[in-house]
Order: sequence, then structure tokens, then C-alpha cells
Amino acid sequence: MVADVPFEEEWANSPHNDAEAEAFAHWNEDDPAEVPTNCAKCHTSAGYQEYVATGQGEVSAAIPAPAGTIQCVTCHNEATATLTSVKFPQTYVPEEGGDPVNVELTGLGPEARCMVCHQGRASTSTVNDSLARFGEDLDPDAVPAPVTDSSGNEVSLGFINIHYFPAGATLYGTEVKGGYQYEGKTYDGKFRHVEGIETCVGCHDQHSLEIRIEKCAECHEGVASVEDLRNVRMQGSLADYDGDGDVTEGIAAELAGVQEVLYAGIQEYAKSVAGAPIVYNPTTYPYYFTDTNENGTADEGEEGYVNWTPRLEKAAYNYQMSVKDPGAFAHNAKYMIQLMYDSTEDLNAELGTIDMAAMQRQDPGHFAGNTEPFRHWDEEGMVEAGCVKCHQAEGVPQFLENGTNIAMEPSNGFMCTTCHNSAEWPARYVVESVTFPGGAEVSFGGVDADGNFVADESNLCMLCHQGRSSTASVNRALADKDPETPDSSIRFTNIHYFAAGATLFGGDVEGAYQYEGKEYVGQNVTHPLNKCKDCHDVHALQIKLEACATCHSGASDPADPKTYRMDTTDYDGDGDVTEGISAEIDAFAEQLYAGIQAYAKDKGTPILYNAAAYPYFFVDADENGEADVNDTGAAIGYNAWTPTLLTAAYNYQYYQKDPGAFTHNPKYVLQFLFDSIGAVGGDTAGFTRPAAPAE
Repeated sequence: MVADVPFEEEWANSPHNDAEAEAFAHWNEDDPAEVPTNCAKCHTSAGYQEYVATGQGEVSAAIPAPAGTIQCVTCHNEATATLTSVKFPQTYVPEEGGDPVNVELTGLGPEARCMVCHQGRASTSTVNDSLARFGEDLDPDAVPAPVTDSSGNEVSLGFINIHYFPAGATLYGTEVKGGYQYEGKTYDGKFRHVEGIETCVGCHDQHSLEIRIEKCAECHEGVASVEDLRNVRMQGSLADYDGDGDVTEGIAAELAGVQEVLYAGIQEYAKSVAGAPIVYNPTTYPYYFTDTNENGTADEGEEGYVNWTPRLEKAAYNYQMSVKDPGAFAHNAKYMIQLMYDSTEDLNAELGTIDMAAMQRQDPGHFAGNTEPFRHWDEEGMVEAGCVKCHQAEGVPQFLENGTNIAMEPSNGFMCTTCHNSAEWPARYVVESVTFPGGAEVSFGGVDADGNFVADESNLCMLCHQGRSSTASVNRALADKDPETPDSSIRFTNIHYFAAGATLFGGDVEGAYQYEGKEYVGQNVTHPLNKCKDCHDVHALQIKLEACATCHSGASDPADPKTYRMDTTDYDGDGDVTEGISAEIDAFAEQLYAGIQAYAKDKGTPILYNAAAYPYFFVDADENGEADVNDTGAAIGYNAWTPTLLTAAYNYQYYQKDPGAFTHNPKYVLQFLFDSIGAVGGDTAGFTRPAAPAE
């Protein structure tokens, strides 16, 4: 006999032991009074135990009601002791074919016990499968005609409910697709908070279910209660999602703002397109009702909504998910915001009346976990070692500790601990110098008044923003090749994205292709603001316009720097010395692209550039401005490079992939573009190459 049950008091006062709650008492008055098999898994202790013990299959039989609550043995038994994986409602067809299988999260810890139930009961595939019953070419804005199911019953399209508290589905985002994810859109994966506080049991006491507020308060100032959490706004979530102009309000308020816009859109669409006004009641099944008197309330006698169109179904599903996970703002706010934004956008494709101009769907690059720099490796399941440093949240710390990287699982954007040393919190990692692809070692640091070297925090930025190639890379790839002979073995060498550090240090690191016999400007020290953090907010990444305004009066728009210039040399020879230096550079780049195309055509294979598609340069044999395709319809990458063409194309790509090059080191950019034009025989008449070294 156990005299003292551990954590008994915490459990006894928790929602899991509230026998009067609807979650446990719902079936007590039914006839017969029993919990159905499809509900027993989460609403009875016996059903949960059977579900886990049998490998997460169906519960075999209904369980008599009242069935009691969640007991100690529910979660503490032989099967749950080794539970490390959970199956979710989302299904997919395996590559080898066969029947659809459930998405399964593996390698979990104690939180697996929680997510068996707190995952919702529907998903993207649930909604799509339901719609598929009504035919392949559904009109998104028409109520589909009823169909006959396999039992001979007539079935109409009805509301699909995610069910209550689907926290696990919210937390893991696109990995389990609990929300309705629109085709062609990408979504955030699991919300990575900080180590140890990113799971159910990391944030909640598993017996009382209360939030571990003391843990939150360690980093979030002013947090003393659960309600205070609604005011939290992390540095990785600084976008104005709801478009109200306030980016200081808590992320919960942003979420609520986007919810409000979506619900208004649902109501407008239901009335004007679906043909019947709609109202939502979160406490009463089936949640959506026909608002016959249009008073905004589900009154007695008003029936469940029936005018479901496919478009309305998807939006209503996502709105319900946002309501039924009251902790969504903490579980994965950005994933939920993306779902609601896309639902609103989809409704607006038909309505055209919702003003979304000020709303934002995602954060700047470092925290945009839904974007290609972080989602590229989802299918493979691992970010390869050569990409980890800059495309995985733990890549920088791993590199700084070991001097190299190993393959790691994809992450959902960067975390605080990507740049802030957890052992010396909140200090950022100290990087004294950075070695570039060409072998040069440079630093933004300097010597202080006492003669001591002080590393600048902008070095941390350059660990990634340096490009992945250099003059040396290109020369190695082209060794022993005839400069003017097309060679199918030559592959395009790509500088990669946002090589701002390489531009800033110019000829000192040779990030662009530097032609033999030419001199190039080195580090840009002519501008008083010449380090990453001088000009960019380190979290939002936005330009510090207030810093620009100290010299450039009236700076108020992020596009304003494009209008700035520091001298009156007419580099492009158009007679305009008042246009921004950006325009001078653009003219050089335009001339270079024309020279590249003329050169490639002269060598027998016309070329086309597409900045948004790898490998960027394509064959355009018929010169129709579109890439030629092969038998499978895939665009044909350019395959007739000469060394001369490649060096010029490399530099053109460099210019394209550093959109801030005009301010990072404009003279360096003008120099390598000018030399590239000349290399391919382009026209430089009227152009002026900046002096080197810079005066």
C-alpha cells in the first residue's frame, strides 16, 4: 500500500481530475451512457492506456460512463514509460506507395504522453479528404451538391472541427500540419524557444498543468502571472502582423488582431458569397450558426451553418483552431498567424474588400522559419554540414566551439541562443576575426585606448554574411581551361546570398571575381557607419534610418538610402550626378547583363538569368525570354560556359545577391562590374571606373 502518493495534491486540483468537467461528464446522461471508441482515447483513463499499449491504434470498445478522470496510472504505466513517438491526424502516402499513413513524431521525451491527446483531431489532409468526396473540380465559392457515402447516406459538406486544446499541433507547426495549410505556401515548423523550455513539460507542470511562471520570469521581465505572458514580445517576432502600427504590444495582441480581421472576413464572405450570414459561438457545438437576424449572436432557434463552400470551410477551420488553442500565442504564434493570414488572403481573393496592406505574414530573415533558408531540408530531414552554420539555429554555436559543423535537423529560424552565449547570458558570442572563402582573415575589431584589441560584434554577422565563393574559388574551378572555349564540364560558381561582409571588405577578401592586373578598393572605411550593427537593427534587420538621418536629412523610408551618393562623379555617363549611387550601379549591371547575353549568343548558346531559380543561368536557344525545358519540362541550366563568361556571370550574380551592395561598398561594386563588362566585350564607353585604391 502506498502511504504517500507523489504529486497527489497537484493532480487532485488539476483539470485532469475535474470529474464535473464537460471533458469527462459529457456522456454521463447519454443512452447508453458510454464514451465512444473515437473519444475514449483522451476522455478516459482506460482508453488512453489501451491506445498507447496497442501502438496507437483504435480503442476496441466504448467505455461505460461515468468513466472517471485522468488517473496516475493513465500516464504512469509500462507502455507510457517507453513512449517516444506520437501519431498525428495528418496523413501522407509513402514514397513506395500503399495506403496513407499518419505523420509520426519520433525521438520525443515525456511530452509524448501529453501530445497523444493534445494534438487535435483533424489536419490539412482531413480537410482535403473531406472536400475530395465532392469531386475533383470543386468551385471554391459554391456550396457543393450532397453526395452518397459508402453506406448509402446522403452527405453534405459540413464544418470540420480541430477539437479542443490542440497544443501539440500548434507547437510543431508544419511538421504535423494541424492547421489548414494552403497549397504553395510555406509555414513555420516547431517553435524553438530555448533549450529546456520548448516542450509541454518544460513549460507546464505535468501534474497541476499550471504554467511554470518562474521559468518565464528568468528572461521575460515583468512576468509574475499567467496573464502577464500575453504581454511578452520576443525579439524574433517584431513584425506588425495585424497591421495596427503597434509592434510593442504582446504577441498575443498581434494574434488577436489577425483573428479579428479573419473573423470579419468570414462573416462578410458568408453573407455576400455563400449566401447566408454566419456567427461563431466557441462554447456551443457546432460552433458556426446561421445568423438569421444578423445581430452577431447565435440565438436560440438559429441552426448550425450549412452554406459551406470549400473556401469558407478552410478559413473557418483555421479560425476555430486559433480559438481552441488558447495558448497558441506561446505555443507557436507565428504558425497560427500564418494560417489566419493565408485564410484571410484566400477569402479576399474572392471578396477583394479586406485591407491587408499593412499586415505582415512573417519576420525578417533570421526569424522567418517558414522560408526556404530554413525549410529547404525538410524532406531530407537533415541540414547538410556545409549549410548548418548559417541555416540552423545551433549552427553558429557549434562552429564557434568546434571550428566546423556536422549535419543537424532543420530548425525553425534562429533562436536567441544562436547569437547569445547561453553560458554567459545575455552576452553575444565573441568573434575576434573571420576567415573568408578566399582565405583572408579580417575583423571589424580595433585597439582601445589601453592598447587592447577589442572584437566588434559585427564580426558575428560576418560568420554567415560573407558568401561561399571568391576569386580563388572561381580560379580553381577554371584551372587549365581555355578562356574562350565553351566547356560542358564547367559549372556555375555561386557566391550565395547576402555576402554583405565580402562587399564591405572588398578587395581585402576578394569575394567578387577580381581580374588579374586590376586594383580594387578594400574595406569601406570612407563612410562613418561601416559595420553591420551601425546600420542594421540586429534583431529586426531593418535599416537604422535614424542613424542615416544624422547626415542625410529627411531619412524616413527604408528606400531612401538608394537616393544617397557621396560624390559627383558621373560613373554611368548619363549626365545625372544627382541620382543615387544605386542608380549608377544599376546602369553598370544592366550593361553587364547585355554584354553577357551578347557574348553567350556569339559563342553559340544564348543565355537567360533568373534570380529566383537555381542554377540562375539557363539556356534560351530561341531567345524568347524564357528558359528552354527538357523532356520532363524542367528548365535547362546553362551548359556552355567559357571561363570568361563564367567570371562575368559570377560577378553579375554577386551584384544581384547583395541587394545592399550600393551602400556596403559602392566603388568596389562599380569596379568589378566595369571589369566584367570589359571581359565579355561589352560597351564601357562613357562609363568611369572608380579610382583604386579609393582616395
